[in-house]
Amino acid sequence: MREIGGYFGLEELPSHEYHHEAVAVNSARNGLAYLIRALKIRKLHIPYYLCDSVGRLCEREHCEYGRYEISEDFQPVFKQESLADGEWLYIVNYFGQVANELQWQKDCGNIIVDNVQAFFRKPRPKIPTLYSCRKFFGVPDGGYVYSPVVLHDLSVDVSRERMRHILGRYEGRASDYYQDFQRNDEDFYDLDLRLMSRLTHNILGSIDYVKVKETREGNYACLHRRLGSANRLELSEPEGPYAYPFYCQNGLEVKRQLAKQGIYVPTLWPDAVPFGGLAKDYSENILPLPCDQRYTLEDMEYLSDILMTLL
Repeated sequence: MREIGGYFGLEELPSHEYHHEAVAVNSARNGLAYLIRALKIRKLHIPYYLCDSVGRLCEREHCEYGRYEISEDFQPVFKQESLADGEWLYIVNYFGQVANELQWQKDCGNIIVDNVQAFFRKPRPKIPTLYSCRKFFGVPDGGYVYSPVVLHDLSVDVSRERMRHILGRYEGRASDYYQDFQRNDEDFYDLDLRLMSRLTHNILGSIDYVKVKETREGNYACLHRRLGSANRLELSEPEGPYAYPFYCQNGLEVKRQLAKQGIYVPTLWPDAVPFGGLAKDYSENILPLPCDQRYTLEDMEYLSDILMTLL
């Protein structure tokens, strides 16, 4: 029954989403589920340095997967020159540092690009590509996927129960709502593939993407000027970067010390630690320093001063 009258809900905000040409789904990992189903993928080659949720999703979708190494500059170390039908190479664009997708497509044929850490990098023509919204904006869920094949008859997700940690942080302290954030994050492991909710669409349509991109790039450049000479990683300056990856020895202890100063730096993909090698090294010792639209150049100077003092 249609309702008329009563109290007001959230307003319909301006609608100009950055990836308006993509299929909007309820999470980035379900973007991969979308591609597995749409492209009838039988086997996926994924890197060791990656969240275990990708492997778990492959198992859920009855898709075989194998793993490969990456180089110190985040490039795939993958020797197979061509892939069989139903076999695909999954390339992660770590921190926006991987820019040779077309060459990999030429060499291997079937590739998927994970731009979860590169929201503002547009997809290359005819290359299936996926994006995360939660990694860049204050939304409860959401992802985008560019696919040459469209799936039909997907239901629309509902997000209202996933907003507590976002609204809580907006009017309070992040630490007071961290458990809510963790619970929300855990729910994504078993989240069914659905289309993006109206609520998430509404929020994403109202964002000033030009300002967000410029702010992230300015903050990243500031950190690179101040920390680049101490950073083992050789970095380019990507479009609208996710974070500034700073490599240091004893990274886990440095993160603990930063947390005592109110600076929270995540450990990306601790699931990769048991594999050893570069995956373990990078998971433990790369500090993804925040450089997003919430912060100013003064904040970046403050962060880098504290970090250099600890080092």
